[in-house]
Amino acid sequence: MEGVVLAIVALIVLAVLAISLRRQRQRAASLDLEDKSWLRASTPEMETAVRTAPVRDFHVHGNEARVSFDVPLPDVDDPVLNDLLVDEAVEVVREKRHTLPITDVTEIVVFAGREEVREVGRSKLPSPGELPPPMESDVFNLTHVARDPFASQFDVDHTVSYDTAIQVPADELGPLRDELRVPLGLDRGLRARGLDPDTLSGPEFILALLELFGYKVAGQGEPGLFMATKGNLGTFIRTEIHGAGEHPELSEAVIRKFVAEFSTSGAERGMLISDKYGPFMTHDLEAKDRRIRFVTRERTQAFIDSMALG
Repeated sequence: MEGVVLAIVALIVLAVLAISLRRQRQRAASLDLEDKSWLRASTPEMETAVRTAPVRDFHVHGNEARVSFDVPLPDVDDPVLNDLLVDEAVEVVREKRHTLPITDVTEIVVFAGREEVREVGRSKLPSPGELPPPMESDVFNLTHVARDPFASQFDVDHTVSYDTAIQVPADELGPLRDELRVPLGLDRGLRARGLDPDTLSGPEFILALLELFGYKVAGQGEPGLFMATKGNLGTFIRTEIHGAGEHPELSEAVIRKFVAEFSTSGAERGMLISDKYGPFMTHDLEAKDRRIRFVTRERTQAFIDSMALG
């Protein structure tokens, strides 16, 4: 009888743990940068982690520690982004406290912007020189979300869920950014890392998203070639940006070159990213080799949506 009771208790505990884990994953997948509850617990290494929001200047003036970020602010003031930068500024001061005394500091003042630098917030310290506890994690790094949405790109049959362009416009292509709807959470994350979503090309935008999700993106010695790595998995990437006067559709030569480069790259996956349209042959190539993907102009919005939803 005692053994039966213990077995029932064990099953209840496992059920509770399963429910808790599922809820944590659901929170992580939402990617809401306004809600920090999905962040993983802090570790000693985080206190010395490299900050992701680029710092323009840091100095102590009287009882103020002033931190200025080289971050492009949106046209409309974003209180959530401001709060995230204030949190980041606290961590900057924590890293700098060994080289610049903060004994008399009672408040951290935060500035940001590009063409116009302005104050975005302040944080009062518990007492002079005393910083609040370390943040749970880097709020601009989505490395530890429960499910990697980029990896899922290679699990889904994109040749069915996404269409290739049937009729390519003959006119000159306008900026791809004008056609995109960027979720606010991703917009904040990119701006906080010093990137302006309003000026990025399609390939630049997607490479920036990969870094936001914890991928290390490294150039491969030739313009337009990159290797994105996370863990032990490598993704070979070729980018093709549409230039003024160029044909708006990817050429067969570029596509064939990418396939050949991927085959000798040693990477587990390959992706060609372009703000040009994709011809129908990309459909056939993806069907033949599930390790490769083409993210062309007509597919970019769906790619961004999938990253946002996780």
